[in-house]
Amino acid sequence: MNPGAGRLIALEGIDGCGKSTQARILSEALGALLTFEPGATELGALLRTVLLDHGRPSPGPRSEALLMAADRAQHVDEVLVPTLAEGRWVVTDRYSGSTVAYQGWGRELGAATLAPVLDFAAGGLAADLAVLVDVPLDLARERLATLAPDRLERLDEGFHDRVRRGFLAQAAEDPLRWGVVDGAGTVEEVAAQVSALVHERLGAAPGVWS
Repeated sequence: MNPGAGRLIALEGIDGCGKSTQARILSEALGALLTFEPGATELGALLRTVLLDHGRPSPGPRSEALLMAADRAQHVDEVLVPTLAEGRWVVTDRYSGSTVAYQGWGRELGAATLAPVLDFAAGGLAADLAVLVDVPLDLARERLATLAPDRLERLDEGFHDRVRRGFLAQAAEDPLRWGVVDGAGTVEEVAAQVSALVHERLGAAPGVWS
């Protein structure tokens, strides 16, 4: 458990899976702080532009991983740790699992290679629960079709297939910390799955589901 009475829940998944919508719904249901990566801090917003704006020079894979780690370090220090220490629950749209999936698997840097970097960036702060909203690639692409893609979303299907496999591998390797929900249903159906999973694993936030 994290410092204080607060719990940290991370919503993870490939672009187009619906995790951002589910993170918002869950945070409202819990009365939790909603945050996200990359870009939730002032420094993070600058890093997000460098990382995802396809109109800027593209960082190499190792630089990309280190920039993601820098964003997380600032996010942990400035947002997550202070909020958890107050006893408040936090729902974050992406956390360390995304770096493992996107840079470790997608960019093929290797999860083991990134592990010490990610642990250092997070200061040892792990999510109490990582919720993987899983959908097939074709459905994710269909959902993103009307949106302007960022740099990572523009990458080929092989990249995104590796990312999805990276998420599923993490969930399989650490089933106590991860839970998987089927993101192919309606928003309400997926939200019900997420709610049930959080309640089962973590119980209720103060004043919630009591």
